[in-house]
Amino acid sequence: MRDTRESRLLLVLLVAIAFALITVDIRGGEQSPLDGARQAAASAFGPVENGVARIVDPVGNAVGAVRDSGERHTRISGLEHENAALKAKLGSSDRNRSRAAQLDKMLKSAGTGQYGIKGAQVIAIGAAQGFSWTVTIDAGTRDGIARDMTVLNGDGLVGRVTTVSANTATVLLANDPDFTVGTRMEKSNEIGFGNGQGGRSLRVELLNGRAPIKRGDRLVTFGSSADKPFVPGVPVGEVVKVEPSNGDLTRTLQVRPFVAFSQLDIVGVVVLPPRQDPRDTVLPPKPAKPKPTPTVTVTATPTASVPPRS
Repeated sequence: MRDTRESRLLLVLLVAIAFALITVDIRGGEQSPLDGARQAAASAFGPVENGVARIVDPVGNAVGAVRDSGERHTRISGLEHENAALKAKLGSSDRNRSRAAQLDKMLKSAGTGQYGIKGAQVIAIGAAQGFSWTVTIDAGTRDGIARDMTVLNGDGLVGRVTTVSANTATVLLANDPDFTVGTRMEKSNEIGFGNGQGGRSLRVELLNGRAPIKRGDRLVTFGSSADKPFVPGVPVGEVVKVEPSNGDLTRTLQVRPFVAFSQLDIVGVVVLPPRQDPRDTVLPPKPAKPKPTPTVTVTATPTASVPPRS
């Protein structure tokens, strides 16, 4: 089309009509007189828009993903924090269950031995007052703790109290080289003296050099005068090696302690000794020996051969 005066007038007229229609449509809202025409146009051009949408949508989705990536990152971070919190909660619950089990086991042992105990928690480990193997507990004179009291847990002898303050106390562990405790063998009642050897087993010298001792035999505390520093009947350990006597007057034993000194958490201080010696009652029952499984041997009986018929 040539650029003539008529064509320019026509273009201006069409633009004016378009603006007029837009104004009418906006003012009419839902009651617009052009609504029917708009629906007809939608019906005509709808398929074309759908086809274009199929091409454009993947691009749009990618743009949307980039736009939402910040929100997704925030959500993922939130989930990670929630998982970490849940794991921490589970870990705390596991620890609480473990400590509850330790306390329950200790109370059962104390009840069996009729020991009056004050429960405490190990709050520090390390050298104290020149001792190599010590722990600090969160109980002191305000809790009735005094020097030279027996300390135990659910497994057996932990040590003895050496120094006490108002709120804490230092415990010398049974595996310290300066630690000495009177021992008594289970059943045979053979008496000896046990000494710590650091992280290794305890060394016990029996007074009877001819005492019949074997691996697996167990020991408890013999008890001290006035029950200080040791009350009787607390499990000490199990014999793992019997040294050759070589005619000596004493017998040397290597004893594995029942207590894991590197894993101490909940302990009990014996503030009230038993009325009578519990003897071997605090020792845990020995596991029953497995019964041998009977074997059955089946012998096949040969069948007699039948001669063939003629």
